[in-house]
Amino acid sequence: MIFRYEALDNQGAKTTGLVEADNSQEADSLLKDNGLILVSLEVAILKKGLSLSFLERISMKDIVIFARQFSIMISAGVPMVQSLRILVNQTENKKFKKVIGEIGDEVEGGAALSDSLSKRPKIFSNFFVSVVRSGERSGKLDDVLDYLADEISKDYDMGAKIKGAMIYPTVVIIGMVIIGIVMMVFVLPKMMDILTETGTTLPLPTRILIGASNFIIHYWWIVVMIIVGIIMGIRAILRTPSGRYAWDSITLHLPIFGKLFQKILLVRFCRSMNTLLLGGVSIENSLAIAGDVVSNKVYQKLVQQTIKEVEDGNSISTIFLDSPLVPKMVSHMMQVGEGTGKLDAVFTKISEFYNREIDNALANIMSLMGPLIMIILGIGVGVMVAAVIMPMYTMVGNF
Repeated sequence: MIFRYEALDNQGAKTTGLVEADNSQEADSLLKDNGLILVSLEVAILKKGLSLSFLERISMKDIVIFARQFSIMISAGVPMVQSLRILVNQTENKKFKKVIGEIGDEVEGGAALSDSLSKRPKIFSNFFVSVVRSGERSGKLDDVLDYLADEISKDYDMGAKIKGAMIYPTVVIIGMVIIGIVMMVFVLPKMMDILTETGTTLPLPTRILIGASNFIIHYWWIVVMIIVGIIMGIRAILRTPSGRYAWDSITLHLPIFGKLFQKILLVRFCRSMNTLLLGGVSIENSLAIAGDVVSNKVYQKLVQQTIKEVEDGNSISTIFLDSPLVPKMVSHMMQVGEGTGKLDAVFTKISEFYNREIDNALANIMSLMGPLIMIILGIGVGVMVAAVIMPMYTMVGNF
């Protein structure tokens, strides 16, 4: 259950909030552990049956809505703690509802909002916390939260576009695999039995197809073990620094998709840098946080090298100028922005430009994906049909 309580703190001041417990005695005990004396307690939410809240995931969309609504209430003059209490009631995600309630309790107890957020790194990123902290220091928390919501929303929209573009080819490929397995396991064996009974010498493609079909039917567990082993092996490699770096490097050099991935990473880096610099975060700290947001080991290495250059008094664009993974336009624009003192505005222009490039690239990929998949599907079906028809022609020729 979730209880709504009224209690007195150590100074005798009245405080209200929410606490989750199995019963009223446990709720009273939890409040005493936090130095509160219970005045009244009532059930706010009664949980029936098995709770599946642990399965709920706090999505980026939840974070965007939280930041947007929080910003509106702060700008309207609603006190921070009261704003958090209101957000608890407005949030539909039960897991996030509990988190916001805990943050409200901590802030009411005297903790800074950014410090409370930083205790939950799996929900609020270092980027989010740093921007909020800059807003607290500058006294512009409402503006910072609103701008932060805009930037996270843009990143969410970009991710949604990419996922949407991948739905069609993914569904088609899965369908091809399922149809191929059904053909190999149920259809081809019956047809091949008829052909082999005639005593006709089967051509090589047909013998290969029969061998593959028999292997899948009789040794399917080996196929499953191989697939599982490959997946587990790749995951184990990706957990190592060198393996992750090699994987990230390969993705950046893939045909067609490599350039798209580079543009996506540049947009995320530039948006993060723009937001952090506008919030008053130092260049060194902004680079470190933006490097984490990028989450690509190759680009993170470039960022780490750039941080050392900046700490040594050199230009922020020095390392980027020498990297083949960063377009020269980006490096030169960073130089200009650094020289004019408008580096944040330059990052905005770069992110806007490459965001349009990403939209165009996704549109081109989608237009090419359909014909490409049809060609691959046609080749696969053609090979399978040829393997079946060729022995039929041979058999007819013998008569």
